[in-house]
Parts: sequence; C-alpha cells; structure tokens
Amino acid sequence: MLAEYQMTLPPQSLETADGPAKEVLQKALKQVGFIPNMYANMVHSPGLLNTYLDGYAAFRKESGLTPAEQEVVFLAISRENGCEYCVSAHSFIADAMSGVPTDVTDAIRDGRPIPDAKLQALAEFTRVMVASRGLPDRKQTGAFLSAGYGERQILEIVLAIAVKTLSNYTNHLFHTPLDANFEGRRWTDPR
Repeated sequence: MLAEYQMTLPPQSLETADGPAKEVLQKALKQVGFIPNMYANMVHSPGLLNTYLDGYAAFRKESGLTPAEQEVVFLAISRENGCEYCVSAHSFIADAMSGVPTDVTDAIRDGRPIPDAKLQALAEFTRVMVASRGLPDRKQTGAFLSAGYGERQILEIVLAIAVKTLSNYTNHLFHTPLDANFEGRRWTDPR
C-alpha cells in the first residue's frame, strides 16, 4: 500500500548526511551492517530513525518473545498496515535469520491461519491490536493469554506496533524501493 502523495526527499547516505543524520546512520550501520533504503529515507528526521532503531533493538532484546515470535509480530503488524516493504523485509529476515518456518511466514503474508496454534494466537492478537487501535476486547485478550502469553507481552506488542508504525508509514509516504537483499521475498498487498 502506497500513499497517493509520494515524498520527494532524496535518500541519504553516510556520504550525503551530516550532523545528527550522519550519526544515526552510523548507528544503523553498526546495528544491521548496511543502510537499508528505508533508513536512508527515515533519516531525514534523525529523531524518527533513532526512535525506530532504539525501539526495534529493545523489542528484539527484551520482549521475552523468541526470534520467530518477534517476526510473527512484525509481519502481522506490517501486513495489517499494508506495508509491502516491511512484509518483504521481515519475510526475508524470518527465513534467513529467525528460523520461522516458511509455511508460517506464507500464511501471514497470505492472510491465512497459521498452522501453529500458539503463533496463530500471537498473530491474531497483534492484528487485533492494530485494527482496534489498542482496544482488544476481553475475549480476544483471553484467547491470547490462554495461548501461553502474558500481559507483559501485550505491552511488548504495543512497542512493536509503535516501531512498525514509524517504518510502515514512512515507507507508504516514500514508496520505498525494496532492497536487493529482500527481493526474493517481495510481497504485494492484495487488498
């Protein structure tokens, strides 16, 4: 899903950025080893990219969720928001780094039920949190908690939603081109 309006600010790099923008790009490079196209756009607001990087790192390190569960959360949010860039990127990360079975990733991408009941509960609750703007009902919350998650994970999902909202909306506005690394898992929103 792309915004009707496309932002025209040119992507930044370590060579073109200066001051706080250059500093946050250097931080990004240390975190991921390259500057994804998304970061090259987000850095026009150094605070935006810095907030994204810090929140993303905190979720990865402190959420109490496994790497596979983290990818389920990121994919569910990005799909619900229609972010083609982030669904593609997190599909690649899920496959290559987080150990998510392809049938799980593909189910989320296609909007189908996930074959693993616990991951399905996680994906569905995450989707509900996005769609309801943080207003899940008792039944939805009960299903999530009954699947073996705790109230703390609800707050971690809020953190993930905040992080992915920053990136998803930026990608909508910039029509961010997909990095070559992620091309094999390109996703187009069918809606």
